[in-house]
Amino acid sequence: MTNEVKINPVNRHLTLVFALWGCLASVWAAGPTVSNVRSGQRPGSQLVDIDYDLGDPDSATLTVSVTVSENGGVSYTVPATSFTGAVGSGVAPGRGKRMTWNAGADYPNKFTANVRFRITASDDPIPPAPSGMALIPSGRFQMGDSFGEGSFFELPIHEVFVSAFYMDKYEVTKVVWDAVKDWGGANGYDLGGRGEGKAANHPVQAVSWYDVVKWCNARSQKEGRVPAYYTDVALTQVYKTGQLAPYVKWNAGYRLPTEAEWEKAARGGASGRRFPWSDADTITHSRANIFSSPLWNYDVSPTREFHPTYAVGNNPYTSPVGSFAPNGYGLYDMAGNVFEWCSDLYGGYSGGIQTDPRGPGSGSYRVIRGGGWRNPAVDCRSAVRYGNLPEGRNDHYGFRSVLPPGQP
Repeated sequence: MTNEVKINPVNRHLTLVFALWGCLASVWAAGPTVSNVRSGQRPGSQLVDIDYDLGDPDSATLTVSVTVSENGGVSYTVPATSFTGAVGSGVAPGRGKRMTWNAGADYPNKFTANVRFRITASDDPIPPAPSGMALIPSGRFQMGDSFGEGSFFELPIHEVFVSAFYMDKYEVTKVVWDAVKDWGGANGYDLGGRGEGKAANHPVQAVSWYDVVKWCNARSQKEGRVPAYYTDVALTQVYKTGQLAPYVKWNAGYRLPTEAEWEKAARGGASGRRFPWSDADTITHSRANIFSSPLWNYDVSPTREFHPTYAVGNNPYTSPVGSFAPNGYGLYDMAGNVFEWCSDLYGGYSGGIQTDPRGPGSGSYRVIRGGGWRNPAVDCRSAVRYGNLPEGRNDHYGFRSVLPPGQP
């Protein structure tokens, strides 16, 4: 079964022109079906959006693949790999699925009037999550402050589609940090002396954005994976030393979550909630390690100020990871304990539906999310967002890493 659509030639951008004459959708004889395929190049850009409907009567998620032809479907040999959105493992059936092709990355300085896409869906299962990680399924969510109580930087509320990924269930602990740091020190990484922690099973803190990005690369290489961060646009020189804004190989090894990935994960599959749990819009010391204050009416904790269980000895008053109940995706401490670094530069939101956004292209600050042990309830909401200089280190800043499914 095929589905073919003809559309008119579209935009010129620099030396790149696309005339997309159709999209060929391949389906399996039984099970998953792909239909109603549409495509179009975004005006003034090198991005091509491909929309389609995906059906399956007995699978909650599917694996979607795409190949590209430049000769009207005679052969599908364009070396196209830069796809985001509803592609790969973990795509839920439904209408209006969208993937986006970065043609400028895969097909630069080319012109053809005969581009076609072949989309194939299979019900092959997503590989099991690596040990210590949880699968965050693909899907759409409403990003931003739905309660109208945060700063204007949490607005406008906008719909975001996020592709499936794995995320650490726990904030990276001091013992895990040290194991990778020690390996990195013996393999060219400048992580010596970085990272503090109250105990082995507490989150590492006092780590900068630069520190954790390099640590993610070291973790990837230690496990035999392809690193995500590089010092050159050709993605050949692994980022190991210094302080710079690296280039990212998004479908490679461990990296920081994008801000959109972090917020989708924090919400745990529940929409319109203030915090990462789905049964209440209030917070107490029984749910998170925060600085409780009566200034916010949704902080109903019977105990106030620092968490009484963990405010012992010298600060920081962090808690062992996993001390509180997980959210709907099986993630712990998405509110409180330590702020978590994200990959994005910090800037205002743009409106409209977005697919796998990666933040603004310029700026000085990097995003931090989730609040910490010294922060009040207002700073621990799922929508709250702040920024700090990437060289900043603080006793309530930590992180967790993500990993794309099915990647080397």
